[in-house]
Amino acid sequence: MNNEKQPIFKDFQKNRDYINERLAVDKSFDIIQRDLEYAGINMSLFLIDGFGKDDILLYIMKLFAKLQQSDFQPDVLSKLMKTYIPYIEVEEVADLNNASDLVLGGPAALIVEGIDKIIMIDARTYPARSPEEPDLERVVRGSRDGYVETIVFNTALTRRRVRDRSLRMEYMQIGRRSKTDICVCYLEDIADNRRVDNLKKKLEKIDTDGLPMAEKTIEEYISGRHWNPYPTVRYTERPDTAASHLYEGHVIIIIDGSPSVMITPATYSHHLQHAEEYRQKPLVGAYLRFVRFIAVIASIFILPLYFVFTKQPEYLPANLQYIGPDEVGVVPLLIQFLIAEMGIDVLRMAAIHTPSSLATALGLVAAIMIGEVSVQVGWFSHEVVLYLAVAAIGTYATPSYELSLANRLARIFLLLCAALLGGIGYIIGITVWILYLARMKSFHIAYFWPFLPFSYRPFRDVFLRSPIPLKNRRPAFLHPKDPDR
Repeated sequence: MNNEKQPIFKDFQKNRDYINERLAVDKSFDIIQRDLEYAGINMSLFLIDGFGKDDILLYIMKLFAKLQQSDFQPDVLSKLMKTYIPYIEVEEVADLNNASDLVLGGPAALIVEGIDKIIMIDARTYPARSPEEPDLERVVRGSRDGYVETIVFNTALTRRRVRDRSLRMEYMQIGRRSKTDICVCYLEDIADNRRVDNLKKKLEKIDTDGLPMAEKTIEEYISGRHWNPYPTVRYTERPDTAASHLYEGHVIIIIDGSPSVMITPATYSHHLQHAEEYRQKPLVGAYLRFVRFIAVIASIFILPLYFVFTKQPEYLPANLQYIGPDEVGVVPLLIQFLIAEMGIDVLRMAAIHTPSSLATALGLVAAIMIGEVSVQVGWFSHEVVLYLAVAAIGTYATPSYELSLANRLARIFLLLCAALLGGIGYIIGITVWILYLARMKSFHIAYFWPFLPFSYRPFRDVFLRSPIPLKNRRPAFLHPKDPDR
C-alpha cells in the first residue's frame, strides 16, 4: 500500500475526489460521503457507517445551517476549530493519505473549501459488548468486570483502577493494512525506562500486513523462540490483575480487538498466580496456592512416574505394590497413555465448539460411553483412567491456559523418556526440562526467577502468599525506580 504523504491540494474538488477514490466510496456501501454547503462554503464529509455518532454529527450540521458567511470571517479554519464545532476530539490533518486512513479507523473527515487542512472529528463509537467476568479468571469474591474487544474501554477500565498521574498510555499502530491500534501502558515513576524503550522498539519493528490473531500475533514477533511452548508473556482479562502488575513495574500492552492484555515480562511463577488467592485471608490464600502448586506438579510428573512404577515395580516399596495395574489391557500401556492424552485434547476441542445447551450431553458421552466402555472392552485399564484424570484436573487447575498446554507437552516428553529408558530416562527428562526452563529468558529476565537465580524473599512470597502489607514490595528483577513503595 502507498504510505507516502500527499499534501492537500488548493482546489476543493481535487481533495474531495482524491479521498473519494482512495476510499473507493462507490465500491463499499458502508463508506459514506456527503456533500454539504453552509453559508456559501462547500464541504464534504467522509465517515464509516456504524462508527459515526449520528446525534453528534447531526447536531454539528444543524449548527452550521444557522451560520452566515460573515460568521466564518476572517479565518474559516480558526472559527470552525474553536467556535462552531462543539466537540472535544477535533484535530487538523495536512495529509490526504493520513486523513483517509484515519477515516477507516472511525473518525469523520470534513473537507472545507478555502482551507488547507482537513478537520478530523473523532465522533466514533465501536460495537462493543459490556464488561463481563472472564471465563478463565473467575473469583468467588471480587470485581465482575473484564476487558472487552474495544481498546478505549480497556484503557478506561485500567485508568479507573490506577488513578496515578504517572500512568502513561502511549498509542501506536501496527500493520501496514490493518492499522491496528496498540497501547503501551506503564507507570513512568516505577517502570524501568530501558525496558519500556526496548519493548516499544520491538513493537515498532513489526512489519506485517495485519494482526489477525491480535495479541498472539504480537507475541510471536516480540518474544521470539517460536518453537518454545512456554509463554514468556502473561495474559489477563481482569483489570485488577493488570493494575497490580502495573504497580509492580510491569509494562502492559493493550491491543484493539482483543479482550486479553499482555503483561511483560512474565516468569514461570507469574503464570501460577490467581486473583482468588488474594481475595481470601492470607492463610487461606496460602493454602489455596499450595493446593494449586500440588495440582500443577501432579499434572506434570504423576503420569510418567506411574508408568515407571508399572515397568519397574522394584522401585516400589513393599507397602506400595498396589499402585501397579491389576490388568494392563490389550493395548500396551504407553499407547494407552498417548491415546488418552490425545482423547482429552479432542474432547477439549469438542467442548469449545459445542453449544452450551449440549455441553452436558457431551460430558455424559465422554464419561460413560467412552471412558467406561473403553475399560470394559480392554482398551484402557482403570488405573490409566484414574491417573490421567488426576493429570487432567491438575492441568485445568493451572491459572494460565498457555502454561497448562506447555506443561502437557512436558508431561508427554517425560512419558516418552520413561518409556525409552525407564526410571533413568524419567530422571534425565526432568533434568533436561529444568535446565531448559532455567536457560529461558523473558525479555532478558530469568524465566525460573526467583528459584534460579535464587532470591529468598521473592521465593518466600511466591510460595507462601504473604499478606499484602508485607508483599508491598516491587520485584527487584524489574529494576523499579521506587523499589520499596
